[in-house]
Amino acid sequence: MSRVVFSLSAAPGMAEGLARCFEADLGELETRQFPDEETYLRIATPVSGRDVVLLCTLDRPDAKIAPLLFAADALRDQGARSIALVAPYLAYMRQDKAFNPGEAVTSVSFSRLLSFYFDFLVTVDPHLHRIDNLDEIYSVPSKVVPAAPAIADWLKANIPNAFVIGPDEESEQWVLDVAERAGIPSAVLEKKRWGDFDVAISGGRLPDMDDKQPVIIDDIASSARTLVETVKLLSKAGTKPPVCVVVHPIFAGDAYDELMQAGAKRVISVNAIAHRTNAVDISPALAEALSAWSVQNDELIGASH
Repeated sequence: MSRVVFSLSAAPGMAEGLARCFEADLGELETRQFPDEETYLRIATPVSGRDVVLLCTLDRPDAKIAPLLFAADALRDQGARSIALVAPYLAYMRQDKAFNPGEAVTSVSFSRLLSFYFDFLVTVDPHLHRIDNLDEIYSVPSKVVPAAPAIADWLKANIPNAFVIGPDEESEQWVLDVAERAGIPSAVLEKKRWGDFDVAISGGRLPDMDDKQPVIIDDIASSARTLVETVKLLSKAGTKPPVCVVVHPIFAGDAYDELMQAGAKRVISVNAIAHRTNAVDISPALAEALSAWSVQNDELIGASH
């Protein structure tokens, strides 16, 4: 095959699933750390003239960035025709503005770095704040894969009588999309945040759910305070214990245990980040995005000859 997928960091089985759906070989990449924690890396599969995909989800990114760039550079040196980065979770989207003098605008700095090394970027529902789309900061073509279709399919197959709840206004876009696709009712609550662990959820917009099964949907669970407070609010309102659905299950520290202790019935997540809650497979949608790019890439390269 002219396509090959290499994996640096991904949920179990994602590399195999992506290669299968993308009709690509699964490449071999050797990497280890020297005693001083420098990285050794070797591309063990021939890539000359081939379209290459590097799969690397970028949660807890700092330890992953150097190996990722080394791999991209080595692939280029070995003659890869093109290199796409599939980063199901895209890091450094938080700081998109300097709030105080001297602050690094890390989303811009990171986008320049990745744009230099890669020809195409695929990610899942990046956490956009003050920018509307990735093209505003990335200089290479990019594709955002929405998790809503896969989540909606999972809910229809697994949660009867569901009622979808968004914990805050930011979640509204995902909640309404999932609810419409699954044909189930929804509501969006209100949130005030004063810090990473200081969050308040208001249930002013919480309807009567009777015998419905509440399903809370959020894009990122890091400290999970938003989900914890929403679960507590629903418990006080007398609903059934909610199912929590997360696109990007970071769950820093004891966040997952705290969420379960707060009264969540179950937590399920998209496999954008490896976690024991992974239940929704996004690999087919990622492969579809890659296939569309591959066709465009062939057309561009053909037109240049």
